[in-house]
Amino acid sequence: MTDESLLSSRDRNRVLTVLLSSLFMALVAVSIVNVALPSVEAGLGASSTDMQWVLSGYSLTFGIVLVAAGRAGDLYGRERLFVAGTVLFGLASLVAALSPSILVLNLSRAVMGVGAGLMNPQSTGIIQQYYRGADRARAFAMMGAIVGFAVAIGPVFGGAIIGWFPEGEGWRWTMGINVPLSLISVILAVMWLPKTPRSDGKHDLDPIGALLLGAAVLLFMLPFMMASDNINTWWFAPAGIIVGIVWFAWEQHYRYSGRSPMVNMALFRNPGFTLGTAMITVFFAGTTTVWVLIAQFVQYGAGESALMAGLIGLPSSFISIYTSFIGGRLVMKHGRWLVVTGLGISIVGLILTVWSAFAIVDGAPIWILSIAVLPLGFGAGWITSPNQTLTLRDVPSNYGGTAGGIMQTGQRIGTAVGTAAVTGLYFTHLSSGYDVAFLWGYVLIGIFMTIALIIAVVDALKDHGEPAK
Repeated sequence: MTDESLLSSRDRNRVLTVLLSSLFMALVAVSIVNVALPSVEAGLGASSTDMQWVLSGYSLTFGIVLVAAGRAGDLYGRERLFVAGTVLFGLASLVAALSPSILVLNLSRAVMGVGAGLMNPQSTGIIQQYYRGADRARAFAMMGAIVGFAVAIGPVFGGAIIGWFPEGEGWRWTMGINVPLSLISVILAVMWLPKTPRSDGKHDLDPIGALLLGAAVLLFMLPFMMASDNINTWWFAPAGIIVGIVWFAWEQHYRYSGRSPMVNMALFRNPGFTLGTAMITVFFAGTTTVWVLIAQFVQYGAGESALMAGLIGLPSSFISIYTSFIGGRLVMKHGRWLVVTGLGISIVGLILTVWSAFAIVDGAPIWILSIAVLPLGFGAGWITSPNQTLTLRDVPSNYGGTAGGIMQTGQRIGTAVGTAAVTGLYFTHLSSGYDVAFLWGYVLIGIFMTIALIIAVVDALKDHGEPAK
């Protein structure tokens, strides 16, 4: 089944329900952690390095398996990989909730990342396969709305859970909530996802290419997570680049030998795909830590509860839900300039957020931070989903999972780099005050956002044609 006409409108709605339920689960798992870190620290006696691994270990394993998982889904059936990833995610979440030590917690979080990495490229591939034009834009807009809702409800729900239980214990329930959500996603997937045939045998998984790319991503991301403990780990980064070059050479050799490589390099001849992937990578390097620093500042700098830290971002996140729906319609008319506008609005939000942090330290009420971050939510709805629609519009459906995996690998690398760089800068300047540390962290976030804006403008000026056909 390779054509969207084989599914009725009702069936496509059911498919989207399955995909959105899994996306919601995976994102809540991420957003809850932002407010759960102090509870983890109290419950397991974790160090600041341990906390960084709680944040980044998930993204590390997520990034390693994404492209190979997308490729496997393209070849062997996306619904099969989707179900397998969801089951693994749920089981690892159960282990995380029962973790007796920070080591077990971080290992289980890493396995959760593998599960999410198996699951997520299939969502993009399924949308590429069964949705076209305006329907595809609306599907990605719905995904953007779910992103906003999960980001909104995750910290609030997590803060409430943490408040209900003794100090150091609430974080366990923030992990355990994934277990019933995973079960629901699996049941819906088995009932409603269309069964796709296996490959006709003309393609293969390219296991050597998969191992080389996984090693390259691992080596490049590791120093951004470990350098604070051992500066010598920076040598892993150039090693990762070298392995990445070897991977590229292998893929070319594989293609010239008459076989089908894991990644069709022709994808990168499309400037829309290349620039869109580059933009979202840099954007994620900045945006990932926006709410991490806010949660840290509200709880430690302002002395408020985890629930308050979650409530601060609630209005902003709900605005992103609205703008995601609007973006799904506007992207058909405005194309890349919609992404440019979203980035510009987000940069204004960064400036207002830093100003409000200094005002709070000087005695202003905490709620002004909730107002200051509103542009961040407004802009977000016009960045991620419209960019995904435009970046993948010319990708053949049989490479939908692979292309989605490449984009999400960039996001995970950006997440690892941004989390390490921004939080490292923040903690380095804590001795000067929470407001000063907050300023330095947001300056670096602003640099990432500005680079993303420049890439988006270049992409818009190239005018790749009518958007989202």
